[in-house]
Amino acid sequence: MSLVERAIKKMQQGAKDTAAEIRGVPGAGSQLPVYGAIVETGRHPVLTGVHEHVLPGRQIEINLAALRASGLLPPEHQERQIAQQYRQIKRPIVANATGRGTTKVSSGHLIMMASALPGEGKTFTAINLAFSLALERDLSVLLVDADVAKPHISRLFGLQDERGLLDLLQDRSIAIESLILPTNVPGLSVLPAGQRSENATELLASERMQEIVQDIGRFDASRMTLFDSPPLLLTTESQALAQVVGQIVVVVRAGVTSRNVVFEALSYLGEGKSIALVLNQSVAVSTRGYYYGYGYGESRDAS
Repeated sequence: MSLVERAIKKMQQGAKDTAAEIRGVPGAGSQLPVYGAIVETGRHPVLTGVHEHVLPGRQIEINLAALRASGLLPPEHQERQIAQQYRQIKRPIVANATGRGTTKVSSGHLIMMASALPGEGKTFTAINLAFSLALERDLSVLLVDADVAKPHISRLFGLQDERGLLDLLQDRSIAIESLILPTNVPGLSVLPAGQRSENATELLASERMQEIVQDIGRFDASRMTLFDSPPLLLTTESQALAQVVGQIVVVVRAGVTSRNVVFEALSYLGEGKSIALVLNQSVAVSTRGYYYGYGYGESRDAS
């Protein structure tokens, strides 16, 4: 039975049991004002193992009030409800990454945020999930803008001119940690997309990309890394990125994205991945859990 056939079968068994529900929350709009700015904090070395790294000496000051006003964070009257939903969404993700209470997923600390098409609310979900993960006491989170064709997160935080992922892929002499920028949100850092390249797919599919994701984990073993990816049905970059992560979260906009489109997007992910769906802008009322994951192939074997 194929990946798509299994997904269809599972959804037919119970449509409510296939997705996280985030109700009444808009996705990221097409207009992208800037909600962050870089401030100088002073460069300082950090010793990890036998290697000394010099951190950037800069920090992203995220304007949380402006993010909330724009709809990229939940409004105050929905903050507690949405925060609880993201707690329920992240718990299986954290468990898969750490092996707490379940079998540890190989490369489970590397999570790809995906959608079938633009306008599903993927950027909204990525930002809010990153903020929720940053609340974990013994984990940190790195938000990577891997939507290299349209780097929304980089633009939102004023990082569109900063070096980032694509620069690391093209220049092995750059220290990875030198381009990762901490934020004023404790536990959260950001890696911008970097300078555009016509060969982005080949770069993301390269051996260098494998080295980068390994180094990200070596520097900070407690780090969860979220990759905001391009839409699955519009680019080949997302398919290349899917090969290096252990978990994939697919954001689906309720009442807009058809099942056929979702299943076609899932078919691009291949076998052996831990995949979950998040239903965005759902107006349905449910007392059941919000997070349901698809685990295919051998993805749940111990690494």
